[in-house]
Amino acid sequence: MGTYNHTGQVVADLERAKRFYQEVFGFTFWYEIQPPDEATAKLNCLDPPLGITASYLVLDGFVLELMHYSAHGAAAPYRARTMNEPGLTHLSISVEDVRSAANKAVEYGAEIIEESDLGMALFIRDPDGQLLELLPETYRARLPPKP
Repeated sequence: MGTYNHTGQVVADLERAKRFYQEVFGFTFWYEIQPPDEATAKLNCLDPPLGITASYLVLDGFVLELMHYSAHGAAAPYRARTMNEPGLTHLSISVEDVRSAANKAVEYGAEIIEESDLGMALFIRDPDGQLLELLPETYRARLPPKP
């Protein structure tokens, strides 16, 4: 048996990412660490130096770890991922008004993917290109109870 811990995401600008998730979606700052390069490099199978700072934000029990690599060359370049690639594809967030939330997200550096707009749901990319699915709060209310 396991217990959910967190989901990690690499960001280019930690302060911008924290502002985005807190101001647009209401995530709450939990804590921040700067683990030593040697242990982090071994755990992440990367070569030091890394200069990582990990900031933990929480929304409705979900923990998002924003990771920023400050050492020169430690972070890989951005590559847009698509919804059919193996691995984690997106985060889905319920909001009161999908279009209003998307427009507010743009003010904080996001991009609306207009061709995804179903009227009641759409995708955006956060300031670092992470796909976020915006759904109305009513969608979650229609789901079966969690086990």
